[in-house]
Amino acid sequence: MTQALRIALGADHGGFELKQLLLEHLVASGHSVRDCGTGSKHPVDYPVIAQEVARLVASRECQFGIMVDGAGIGSAMAANKVPGVLAAACYNEVLARNSREHNDANVLTLGAGQTPPALARAIVDVFLSASCTADRHRSRVQMIRDSERGTMTRPASGGPTLSSDDLDRIADRVRRLLAERQSGGAAVMPLDRLAALIDHTLLRPEATAADIERLCNEARQHRFYSVCVNPSNVKQAASLLRGTPVKVCCVVGFPLGAQPPESKALEARRAIREGAREIDMVINIGALKSGMNEQVRDDIAQVSDACHESGALNKVIIETALLTDEEKVRACELTMKAGAEFVKTSTGFGPSGASAADVALMSRTVAPRKLGVKAAGGIRTFADVVKMVEAGATRVGSSSSVKIIDEAKALGAT
Repeated sequence: MTQALRIALGADHGGFELKQLLLEHLVASGHSVRDCGTGSKHPVDYPVIAQEVARLVASRECQFGIMVDGAGIGSAMAANKVPGVLAAACYNEVLARNSREHNDANVLTLGAGQTPPALARAIVDVFLSASCTADRHRSRVQMIRDSERGTMTRPASGGPTLSSDDLDRIADRVRRLLAERQSGGAAVMPLDRLAALIDHTLLRPEATAADIERLCNEARQHRFYSVCVNPSNVKQAASLLRGTPVKVCCVVGFPLGAQPPESKALEARRAIREGAREIDMVINIGALKSGMNEQVRDDIAQVSDACHESGALNKVIIETALLTDEEKVRACELTMKAGAEFVKTSTGFGPSGASAADVALMSRTVAPRKLGVKAAGGIRTFADVVKMVEAGATRVGSSSSVKIIDEAKALGAT
């Protein structure tokens, strides 16, 4: 849980019900809450309440503010008129984290008409647990605050200046390049970047509750991007990782992909309700190989729609080991048409796992729509990860994640 905080909470009539749910959530999490109203669904003017929330934050009577209206946009505008306030309207956890880490926002606004309660609670938890620490971001936030006072100045050269954080990153990059040259070109990757690529995975059918707890503890310790679990383990994983930046990913239609689209969509919605923020679905492989393109597209689209209703992402497993190159390309094209965010190589239960050649083919195919590519299946070493990233992978799934981190440390990753 995040540390106990003083929070100003408000809503207009459209956000009243969500505000009450968030009030219960915040109090249960140990926070001290100033309820600024409204107290019913009777129509009120959101700017008045939003500015009261903002005033409490600007005066430092409260450390953070949360304001709910129908869309979240108007309240952000009203709150930002109060000097000292940086308000951000956020519709998913990524925006919430970005608003804190990059912009040092101190007021969160939510749209009750856009954000289901479970997602709103998750957004609030991320917003309250993240912080702005990087020098380059803090210097830009200071520029925003200076502009509020009319004192912002541009560098004499007219261009951006390098912060100490920028200089440290440049120096670190030079050191790593020199180390690579001295070691004959051995790949080096910073540990934080490596961990942020990995979905820490446990999909064995015999996995116990204790195994899931261990998985989540490892993910929290190493700051992996997510844990990837079976549907029956989502609720436990979400509870264990609440208040941390680690996401929960759930497989759907796993491992064969032969279920009807409606069943997969239902499975995805339940996983999202229980805390999953990403879905890894298996396509109908037989339909793809039969040339039933519309059926495959609809299969993916129904799960994508279920994900997008709650701001989750859909990653589509095409099981490359069972496909020809033409079928792999067609699967990627149908994934793009169906509105998913990622294509993924394998379930890990097929004849073989990810290959660099398949990752490169998939990466080239989805490049026009800028989809992510997840390599999974048989990735057990740091060298495997580097090979997949060089081929174009933007995410990696592995059950050997801790071993990979340990190898990276031994090889000099920092």
